Amino acid sequence: MSGHSKWANIKNKKEKTDAQKGKIFTKLGREIVVAVKQGGPDPDANSRLKDVIAKCKANNMPNDNIERSIKKAAGAEDTSSYEEIVYEGYGPNGVAIIVEATTDNKNRTAADVRHLFDKCGGNLGTTGCVSYMFNKKGVLIVEKNDSIVEDDLMMLVLDVGAEDFNVEEEYYEIITEPSKFAEVMEKLEKEGIVFTEAERQMIPTTYVTLTDEQTEKLDRLVNGLEDNDDVSQVWTNAE
Repeated sequence: MSGHSKWANIKNKKEKTDAQKGKIFTKLGREIVVAVKQGGPDPDANSRLKDVIAKCKANNMPNDNIERSIKKAAGAEDTSSYEEIVYEGYGPNGVAIIVEATTDNKNRTAADVRHLFDKCGGNLGTTGCVSYMFNKKGVLIVEKNDSIVEDDLMMLVLDVGAEDFNVEEEYYEIITEPSKFAEVMEKLEKEGIVFTEAERQMIPTTYVTLTDEQTEKLDRLVNGLEDNDDVSQVWTNAE
């Protein structure tokens, strides 16, 4: 499930089937449309688009697909009217859940999200009911390998303006302020750093511990939400 970066979740993203990748690319295409409609097709002048492109690349979306989506969104013939909506609610044992969606039909999406919460024993709440438990951050994940010297990477990361650098068992986690995410990522890419994951995330300030049974219920809810075509991200504060 989505949430604070965990290697199992990262590996799961890398091992998606072709069908799953196609679904992810479709969702990312919607995010490109929204970004282009908001700020234009030039990523150098549209920081939101630059962030989405980074996310696309981390999900191995081909450059041709990215460019095609941008051109389509910028074209006069594109009449799509997607908008972004955030839902907040609770799962088992009071776990906080944030659902980010990109939709062309708010009523349909709201009904689908509410149904999944009800079906899986959760409760859909009001705007702001759990978002105060999270901080938005830029997150860059670099897989450990023999070519990377940890101390050198740490010095480089801090030198380009990152907020924090965490060493995990199988990867390095780079945290940035949201406003510096694209800038830090671009500078590190120029130094030859390759990212396994790159996106803005909602990082919990506190975590909730679940039993095995509660974890199974939460997994059903999160998986159901992530399978929905309109849902782009799901964040939780489950430990």
